[in-house]
Amino acid sequence: MLTGLGFPPFYAAAICLIANTAPVAFGAIGTPLVTLEGVTKLPLLTLSADVGRICAPVSLFIPAYLMMVMGGWKALRAVWPAALVCGVCFAATQFLVSNYIGPYLTDILASLATIFGLVALLSLWKPKESAEPAFARGAGARWHAAAGVVAVHPAGDLRAAVGLRAVQGAARQGDDYFRLAGARWADPAQRLPPVVAQPSPYAAKFTLNILSASGSAALFAMLFSAVVLRVPAGRVFAIIGGTARDLSLSILTIASVLALAYVMNYSGNTATLGLAFAATGAMFPFFSALLGWLGVFLTGSDTSANALFGNLQVVTANTLGLSPELMAASNSAAASWAR
Repeated sequence: MLTGLGFPPFYAAAICLIANTAPVAFGAIGTPLVTLEGVTKLPLLTLSADVGRICAPVSLFIPAYLMMVMGGWKALRAVWPAALVCGVCFAATQFLVSNYIGPYLTDILASLATIFGLVALLSLWKPKESAEPAFARGAGARWHAAAGVVAVHPAGDLRAAVGLRAVQGAARQGDDYFRLAGARWADPAQRLPPVVAQPSPYAAKFTLNILSASGSAALFAMLFSAVVLRVPAGRVFAIIGGTARDLSLSILTIASVLALAYVMNYSGNTATLGLAFAATGAMFPFFSALLGWLGVFLTGSDTSANALFGNLQVVTANTLGLSPELMAASNSAAASWAR
């Protein structure tokens, strides 16, 4: 979308990476936290609330920082009311939804609230000076003029591109009908001291929830959108094939990391590392965030970082008498900042 507005592709990608600092823990309809819940067996709403309390204050400053990166202090001074409204709307909604509703729609509702807040502000206020972005003062402007990327779309096309029913389908992720598509296999395993006080069964279950997965909801939304927009079937399959080819190595990497994470958890390796980190004592909250950074550095994914180190955070927190939910949330929040 930024490239379509005239931003050079590399510049647009860099901006998106900065913008992802605060919201990515709730990205993909809450997938990172759903994975964290599956690994740690901690309450999902508690994890969501703790991550929201950590990330929401950071969200306040991200719009202002983005404007400063794009156009320097002059651009920020010109549009600081808009940056303030965006930060407050996003942070407030992110905090409220993550604490009282859950992780699935946190960033979707926060984004919508931000859009509405900015539209309301612009109906009452306009910038007094030009906030020309840095890319427009050099090669980026020439690229934009040469590429001719600006296009005007009819109102009917714009209305057709906005479909909220797909989002409603994703919101029904917990519906029993979708859960019927899930298959589960249980594997007997034991958790032993000193990880737990008494030997107890380990809830080692594999769940194949094809229809209720958030990625499936996105796929259905794409297919429904293709039907509404009358995209030829051949083009749809070509796009799917091209996307699968482009993401094949990323999919293999993430699947491998998730497999490694579960092997480490069920074999006791993660528990052993957690007991070793308990030696850091009062310094562990610092190392907790550091582990989240390390996880996303190794895997490139908040979801994979949670799978890799989430249970380690819980074991260490329980050993030190800290909140396991807060330490696991610290892993996810720190991983989102590291991205």
